[in-house]
Amino acid sequence: MDRCRGINDYEPGPVPSESRVDRYGFIKQNVSNSSAAEGLGKSREARRVRKWRKMIGVGGSDWKHYVRRKPHVVKRRIRKGIPDCLRGLVWQLISGSRDLLLMNPGVYEQLVIYETSASELDIIRDISRTFPTHVFFQQRHGPGQRSLYNVLKAYSVFDRAVGYVQGMGFLAGLLLLYMSEEDAFWLLVALLKGAVHAPMEGLYQVGLPLVQQYLFQFEHLVREHLPKLGEHFSREMINPSMYASQWFITVFSYSFPFPLALRIWDVFLFEGVKIVFKVGLALLKYCHDDLINLSFEKLIHALRNFPEDAMNPDILLPMAYSIKVSRSLAESKIEYEKQNRKPKIEA
Repeated sequence: MDRCRGINDYEPGPVPSESRVDRYGFIKQNVSNSSAAEGLGKSREARRVRKWRKMIGVGGSDWKHYVRRKPHVVKRRIRKGIPDCLRGLVWQLISGSRDLLLMNPGVYEQLVIYETSASELDIIRDISRTFPTHVFFQQRHGPGQRSLYNVLKAYSVFDRAVGYVQGMGFLAGLLLLYMSEEDAFWLLVALLKGAVHAPMEGLYQVGLPLVQQYLFQFEHLVREHLPKLGEHFSREMINPSMYASQWFITVFSYSFPFPLALRIWDVFLFEGVKIVFKVGLALLKYCHDDLINLSFEKLIHALRNFPEDAMNPDILLPMAYSIKVSRSLAESKIEYEKQNRKPKIEA
């Protein structure tokens, strides 16, 4: 769904009044009066949009040239957040999905219309669980739910080895809020097949092998960067599988505030999965003094329900950017592979 167009372009029939829907299309839990702050925000956003339009060119025509010339400027601007009305286009450019789309004309339509999937009933069952408070997905069998079904069904046919896993719905749903079905499908392909960064398909394969690796690596990072908290987790028998699996499976799109999830996705698509580890560590660091005094049951609750102030992108993300993880991730990956290497069967 193109953020530069109105929600009513896609959702016929009655929808909640504008005052009850936030700028992203979610029904507000609390309606507050912040028109002055919003006015300042819109002025700042307009300036940023002009800079970004100049940087990417018409339809993204200047993007590759600009990235080659000024990679540090691009990285800095992405970390500050991509303007919302350009987000869908920029995501396609930085993920490599635009190239996949152009190289595969007609493939998506073939998958949706002419192929059948063994996962169709599972997809239908899960559709209503994806962003249920967003107006685009609220109408049963409406445009949003139909688009989500089509993308997930198409991918389950495109890659029958992976098929469909519930967490994939949040990835596809997030993408559909910013682009067409076909664009969302190819971005999903780019992510899972690794058009730019390491393939994500291991997050959804049988046994979730990549999830297991990432949780092992995250536990190492906690012990390295937050040793006292790591020891406390060990004493209370807390491991990352109890709280961090969804962080990796949905890239924070499942239960995190939407503005924070979007900012994480901006960086994730450009820099790769490292940002998921960094944000996870930053959350634990921010809440360190509270978490270290909690016992098992309260710890589990706290790790699944972080306070609102910890979810402020302008506080959390700079903290995440300052954390260095590349060397540790490389070392812990080697260690994980050693521990999980299957013994060779003698002939």
